[in-house]
Amino acid sequence: MAMEYHFIQVEKQQHLTIITLNRPASFNALNASAHEELAQAFDQFQNDDEQWVAIVTGVGEKAFCAGHDLKQQAAGGGLVTPQSGFAGLTARFDLTKPVIAAVNGVAMGGGFELALACDLIIASENAVFALPEPRVGLAALAGGMQRLPQVIGLKRSMGMLLTGRRVSAQEGFELGFVNEVTSGPVLEAAKRWANEILACSPLSIRATKQTVLRGLESSVEQAMQEQWQYNAMQCMLNSEDVIEGPKAFAQKRTPEWKGR
Repeated sequence: MAMEYHFIQVEKQQHLTIITLNRPASFNALNASAHEELAQAFDQFQNDDEQWVAIVTGVGEKAFCAGHDLKQQAAGGGLVTPQSGFAGLTARFDLTKPVIAAVNGVAMGGGFELALACDLIIASENAVFALPEPRVGLAALAGGMQRLPQVIGLKRSMGMLLTGRRVSAQEGFELGFVNEVTSGPVLEAAKRWANEILACSPLSIRATKQTVLRGLESSVEQAMQEQWQYNAMQCMLNSEDVIEGPKAFAQKRTPEWKGR
């Protein structure tokens, strides 16, 4: 039975899940209920064997996500988020399925951290990114202070983190945290990337994601030694897909991925 959501929309298109933040009056800022709904949606995506890729985006053309609902905090609501992090994603470290951010406007604070927690960021020309938490007496505690330096380096990150300055989609592309800037519908561009991923074996994709992210935690030597132990890697190596791929290549046909 489909879940009933009030602050997000969830759509499944074959092996693709599209999660849309739906609080346009608040620039898609997240309150406690929205966080919980997103956590449930990502739980479902993570546990559904037939869902291989997810896209997260926002309703409208103005905002992807303006971060945490500061009005809720000012009213005494605090900064409570699910165990899986801001938007149910930023602390979901065991998710090996790829997630694409289709950033359709403002991505501020936790909204930018949500995008950084995704594997690809596709941005509309009007997208704007910032981590302005220090300007309101806070800090980027949902992974921004860790993920941004990994992606664009220390000095460039400090230039954003210590000032809270806004960065355009084009500058984000030049800095290296945006994969593509599109003048057309950003969701369609994200779907194009998703279809490229869906053309690959889902188990190979998961093994690749887990190995890359775990490899960032250690030296190249250690990472290469440990990659064989990762669950996603073992699933790939012992799967039907690992046989199907070379067979389809030899037979000059499109592989029929089973995801098992």
